[in-house]
Amino acid sequence: MNAAPVLLAYSVAVGAGAPHLLLRSAWPHRAPALGATVWLALILSFTVAVTLAAAQLAAPTGHLHAGLVGLLHACGLDAPEPTASGPTISGRLAVAMPLAVVAAFGGAFLFHLARSGLLRARHRDRLDKVGTRCERLRATVLPHAVPGAYCLPGFRPRIVVSDAAVRLLTAEQMEAVLEHERCHVAGRHHLPLAATEAFATVFPWLPLARLARTQMAVLLEMTADDRALRRQSDETLATAVYEMAAARTPEGAIGAGGSTALLRMKRILGPRPAPHPALRGSLASAALTAPLLPLLVACPPGI
Repeated sequence: MNAAPVLLAYSVAVGAGAPHLLLRSAWPHRAPALGATVWLALILSFTVAVTLAAAQLAAPTGHLHAGLVGLLHACGLDAPEPTASGPTISGRLAVAMPLAVVAAFGGAFLFHLARSGLLRARHRDRLDKVGTRCERLRATVLPHAVPGAYCLPGFRPRIVVSDAAVRLLTAEQMEAVLEHERCHVAGRHHLPLAATEAFATVFPWLPLARLARTQMAVLLEMTADDRALRRQSDETLATAVYEMAAARTPEGAIGAGGSTALLRMKRILGPRPAPHPALRGSLASAALTAPLLPLLVACPPGI
């Protein structure tokens, strides 16, 4: 049986249907780290499904039997015995088409990582000239009239605050802001952001790509807020976010203010009931198994 139609239908469900269902759900804002993980799982599941569908379209008579073993066979990685005629055209396509999908996504991911890394390196050089290192804050203080804070993740991470923020914010507010930025650095949040940007580059017309890119940024900000709230009160963080809402974040950096400030303030000051443990466990399990579902769709057990 050719699994391409089933895989394409699954891709449509994951790429167009699942994102809208997830967007209408309330639980991602109550568990933002888990929500970000689910978005990444959908991206990976869609990519695997499209890769397998490409292999099946190139070799319609092939069969992705026994899950991963079948995938290796379809990609020609199981070292089959050589034949006198050599690989067929369909065999070459069965390898080339899925590899093209993987290479496009992987290349876009590396491109966005390299581009943002270069922007951050240039910004660090400018900070070395105009900024002042503050050991008390463990951050670089930058002369600027607008209160703001951001971090430069990756290699040689750095947290930056404006001198206006230092003057305006209380000690508790500043600590909440710094803890927020430390979460971005420690969690390597630039990596999932680069992954969603890469996915949107390869599939710009796909609802999953468009929504994942915007939702990932929001959920990672909420994840950093939750870490800051472990040490500071809701009011302290909310007022700090309010003071820095007008601040602009340099390209390649991750900032504490910006366009998500109002949504985050409402969340911080409102009720934030945690998802039921059963729901959390089910969602975590779904996120772990979603990338493998296309294999089961392509080759159900017993076939």
